Amino acid sequence: MSVPRRLAALVSIAATVLGLTALVASATDVASNAVIAWASLGPYLLLGTVAGAVVAALARRPVLLASALAVVAAGAWTLGPLYVPGVRDDRPASTSGPTIHVMQANLMVGQADPDALVRTVRERRVDVLTVQELTEDAVAALRVAGLDDLLPHRFLAPTPTGGAGAGIYSRFPVSAGRTLDGFGPTNLAATLDTGPGRPLILYAVHPAPPYLTPAPAWAAELERLDEELESVTGPAPVVVSGDFNATYSHTRFRDLLDSGYVHAADRVGGGLVPTYPADRRYPAVVGIDHILTRGATAISLDRIELPGSDHHGLVAVVRLPPPAGDESSGDGE
Repeated sequence: MSVPRRLAALVSIAATVLGLTALVASATDVASNAVIAWASLGPYLLLGTVAGAVVAALARRPVLLASALAVVAAGAWTLGPLYVPGVRDDRPASTSGPTIHVMQANLMVGQADPDALVRTVRERRVDVLTVQELTEDAVAALRVAGLDDLLPHRFLAPTPTGGAGAGIYSRFPVSAGRTLDGFGPTNLAATLDTGPGRPLILYAVHPAPPYLTPAPAWAAELERLDEELESVTGPAPVVVSGDFNATYSHTRFRDLLDSGYVHAADRVGGGLVPTYPADRRYPAVVGIDHILTRGATAISLDRIELPGSDHHGLVAVVRLPPPAGDESSGDGE
């Protein structure tokens, strides 16, 4: 075997092994920081496997090419539907229910630019805003910037410093606000009155990150969130918005979808939406901010800038079901 062919074989084998281990990491629920990180990088490792397949083809190594293509096919089977609208949720969306605009924003321990955030809320006609890492100073700064005028109803749990605070701002009246037990950072739930006969259950979530807390604690908080979401009963639609500190490649995130919740990016064919880190010279790498729905349908999802934060934000347009017996409800856009 010539040196170039030997080198090509080594490159193809390495790329295939990396992609295969990424698929294994994505399929396992082992609570290990190494496994969590490897799963997070899985989509990029699979791109490396594509390159390995090209190298094998150019080097005329059919066995290595077949191996690489098998791994690529498995990755495409897992991630490809994210890029096709409605593949995993082919239920037709209501065309008569009102729409609301839901925004998700991690404020990076309150350092996000309040004027820029409020400007986005105004320009995007946001009806509901979920925030994490909300500090008392950030609450005051957002008030001065005019957020309370745009979204006058709220349920807030800020902290003096640090990243454990959270909040819900809403154009609609907020009731039954509560803090979820069993989490390090604050996680919130509330009911919004979006109109006569149209209650909406809203979660603003922020499970612990896997690298600042032990991996088993990260796993336990996502399992606790799964239990909470499974416990929701009744016909009211549910929106779950937040910094999940988990990507679609993690089994514990995908477990959240098993009780009828739909990933907004998946529903609209948005693919992987990297949101973190947003304050580096390179683009965001992983998508850990998400919006999920149940009994409502995301019809668009956009990633937005949050100046001063290390996260990108999200804005989803969500269509709610019409009130029972009312199929002529007007559009809220």
